[in-house]
Amino acid sequence: MSRQYTEVEIACDESGSDGENLTGGNTDVFAHAGVDVPMESATAAVQEIRDRIRSPAEEYKANHLLREKHRAVLEWLLAPSGPLHGHAHVHLTEKTFFMVERVLDLLLGDPAGAVPLCRAGADAFGAERWKEFLAATNALLRVRGDTAGAPGAPVDAFFRAVDALARQAPELHDPAAADVLQRLGGARSRAADHRARLLSTPALIPVLNPLLPAIVRTAASWHADGRTVVLVHDRQNMLTEERIEWLKGTTRIAGLRLVVARDDTRVQLADFLAGIARSIASHELNGRGDATLTALLRPYVNTRSVWGDERSRGQLFEAVHN
Repeated sequence: MSRQYTEVEIACDESGSDGENLTGGNTDVFAHAGVDVPMESATAAVQEIRDRIRSPAEEYKANHLLREKHRAVLEWLLAPSGPLHGHAHVHLTEKTFFMVERVLDLLLGDPAGAVPLCRAGADAFGAERWKEFLAATNALLRVRGDTAGAPGAPVDAFFRAVDALARQAPELHDPAAADVLQRLGGARSRAADHRARLLSTPALIPVLNPLLPAIVRTAASWHADGRTVVLVHDRQNMLTEERIEWLKGTTRIAGLRLVVARDDTRVQLADFLAGIARSIASHELNGRGDATLTALLRPYVNTRSVWGDERSRGQLFEAVHN
């Protein structure tokens, strides 16, 4: 007897995208949401939000819900009795941690050192040195990382920043972080090779853009029950035909269809959730968390999110099973 498969459409959107600019952008968190809600239910939920908020805006965004005067609407949307509970996930990316993982994976073949290095961070190395290291890492990895027309400039700047941190390492009493810096210091040839490849043939999958890995993990979270998954995603310049084909091969999704968010209320709900989650997570990351909102968000958070900060992770991911 042939096995019957059920196809499900998961509506997706993101919040916090600054492309490959992970240190000089407007946000420190990237969020990607997936929603499994029928169109009729999504339309009813969006209309309920409109009826409660009563803004003249043609297109509602998460910022409308995040205003203090609309707190009750926000809590209703996330609550166990709301329209999203049990039907949505959100994948969070702490941008700094993601970037440090990427450079360690590229240069050392192992991203695990991002945990001790980021744990030391600005507190151990000093805010200015840590900021310079992150900026140099960003410039090394991004496609447009060259400065003053000098192809080797990002490599030189990165290793100056690594050396500055390494000189402080003996004072840290943190062998793990010191070991990472020592190994990074010996990886100049790999860094130079990376820049040469990047300039000659830009990669199909950019090392630094968090959107594609977030989509991969979003898709995986909906495959758990054996259903065939089609993603319906708000239009993104990053999602070219070639990258969509790569995603289909990587994630086993049956398809990925791009739509205009204002024409699909399911995607509007994903947009709300992504924007809300990014804001709540960013506040938690920076020590300004709202305990009530964090608790309401927690059931939605994908445990495979890219998050290094231990304190906020304990708040955002506690007792999550998805």
